[in-house]
Amino acid sequence: MTSDTVNGVTEIDDDETTPAFRLASGRERGYHRVAVDTFLAAARDSFEDDTDDLFAADVRVASFPLVKGGYDIGEVDAALGRVEDALAARQRERVVRADGAEAWVDHARSDAQLILDHLARSRRHKFARTGFLSFGYRVDEVDHVAARIVRYLRDGDELSVEQLRSAAFRMQRGGYREEQVDALMDATIDVILAVR
Repeated sequence: MTSDTVNGVTEIDDDETTPAFRLASGRERGYHRVAVDTFLAAARDSFEDDTDDLFAADVRVASFPLVKGGYDIGEVDAALGRVEDALAARQRERVVRADGAEAWVDHARSDAQLILDHLARSRRHKFARTGFLSFGYRVDEVDHVAARIVRYLRDGDELSVEQLRSAAFRMQRGGYREEQVDALMDATIDVILAVR
């Protein structure tokens, strides 16, 4: 048995325990095993105990150190997506039980309208830009995803949470500010989860 410490979390390599996910192999790095196991255990406890220790948005922003021999990134991300979906469904059920379905739908509709209002800005000007010497998300790629979001919210075209979760943008000088794009993507995911 060997151990490795990353950011204060000890990784234990114990052949007697079966890993929860496939392990990254060769030169690939994966998510720190103990960090993932600890986070998922806390999420499970929060869900089973019906506490508000963890919300869907907390799962969406979870991050883990990358280490050799860590968990496969794709498998962990898929599991985190399922946890996020379950927490969002629980939140929806609570609000519907307390305030009624109409209040939940009105809230989701209001959020959707805010997103549409933001994305009504002209092409290549939907978000603030970084300085010319700084890097941000590639404008044409973000605008393409923004158009898909508009078609989903306005016209009912297909768009899944998984598609938004997996969206990745290349970088360019003077591109869109990452934090603004990420916030709008998160808000759109919240709307999709609200109306599932």
